[in-house]
Amino acid sequence: MKAPFSSYLAGIAPGLKELVSLLRKRYDYVSVLSTDSVGFSVSISQRAKSVARQNMTTERGTVVRVYRDGLYAESAFTGFDPSKAAERYESIVGELDAQLRLLKAAGVEPFETGILPDEERTVFAEMEMARLPQAEEIAVLVDRLSSVSDSGMEHGRAKGLTLIDFQTRASSTHVCKLFLTENQDLRQSYVYSEGMLAALVAGKERTDLAYVSLSGRKGPELFDDMDRRIPEVLRIAADLVSAERVEPGEYEVITAPEVTGLIAHEAFGHGVEMDMFVKGRALGAEYIGKRVGSDKVTMHEGALCAEDVTSYAFDDEGTPAGDVTEIDRGILRAGICDALSALRLGVKPTGNGKRQNFAHKVYTRMTNTVFDSGESSLEEMIASIKKGYLLEGMQSGMEDPKHWGIQCILDRGYEIIDGKLTGKVVSPLVMTGYVPDLLGSVSMVSKDREIFGAGYCGKGHKEWVKVADGGPYLKAKVRLG
Repeated sequence: MKAPFSSYLAGIAPGLKELVSLLRKRYDYVSVLSTDSVGFSVSISQRAKSVARQNMTTERGTVVRVYRDGLYAESAFTGFDPSKAAERYESIVGELDAQLRLLKAAGVEPFETGILPDEERTVFAEMEMARLPQAEEIAVLVDRLSSVSDSGMEHGRAKGLTLIDFQTRASSTHVCKLFLTENQDLRQSYVYSEGMLAALVAGKERTDLAYVSLSGRKGPELFDDMDRRIPEVLRIAADLVSAERVEPGEYEVITAPEVTGLIAHEAFGHGVEMDMFVKGRALGAEYIGKRVGSDKVTMHEGALCAEDVTSYAFDDEGTPAGDVTEIDRGILRAGICDALSALRLGVKPTGNGKRQNFAHKVYTRMTNTVFDSGESSLEEMIASIKKGYLLEGMQSGMEDPKHWGIQCILDRGYEIIDGKLTGKVVSPLVMTGYVPDLLGSVSMVSKDREIFGAGYCGKGHKEWVKVADGGPYLKAKVRLG
């Protein structure tokens, strides 16, 4: 079935169109983004149950953007009576004009920014899913997740593991967005869900958290068979409590798809967000058309290049979703950008203008960031390594877009000697390097790939949005410590 578009947004659309018409008499460009997103989150452990009919991405509100004399201003508000558009007009004009006066009075030298185009366009996208979050029987879901938690504890102890807790989490959101200008009427509705199973396990010398995640552009049906992931979580838990420390050094490694996704996100995700080009804060601006990786490396970014939690029809500025080839066989071809950064740089926007919610500023943000598949099998890749590790599980990462240093904190590594897994596990791991060196060392890429979308990404220390990343297995050389 299709995710139905919000009746609330459909109801206020005529009034918002009237508001756009009124504002258009005063400003050279006017756009309105109105959102109505509902969802739930459920978290179960052996100690507590947490249920919320609102999650981090639940929102309802509107933001107006206007342009005059080379400057942009915005006003965000909640609640809108479509019969009182004229009254709303009077209340927000004062705020918008005050912003424009303040910019001029402060003597701020704005970035050279033209007027956003406003070509006639209509979009109505209701994407497929099986069940809606707002129709889910939460009590039934709580029972199901509680059963998974209990089963995880039982099976873990049967395997001789000292489990302290077994946690399950599930979150689902129905996103509806309406974007209006004088000439555009864009409407979209989709559902995404994400979940996690985690085992808190104690060993002789350490306590660790083993986890697996799941995500997709689908409804709560994603959680129907979470119990099948229990053996995987328990295997990881057993590996972690038996792990040793790695001897620091440079190694040949194979990155599992989750780690490959972390590299994609940190190495050439933030590094080619082109609002950083505008500010002169990204080295990537100097490398367009130049080699940054081996011939084995091709990477895509965009809401259309994969289907997961951030695969939409248009972004928060009304730009159609895109599929950008950032790296083509080792050559950096393009970055990603929001609409205003595109104007300032003289390029086309890529559909990557995203807000944390309606009351937050638009930034250039990632959507799906993925390495393309190759031609090797995992078995062939393992057989090719004299001494190294198969790296699995990610914890966090960070990058310096101005100097291309990268640091990834990983869960565990499985030792490979003479082309065979020895059974030895090392954990935790810190993988560091210079991005072109790391990507330049990629010598084999597997045929398959996976996408992961159960996390959030911040811009600096704030502005959290949903992202997804992934890819195939990669063979490369990295420093581990």
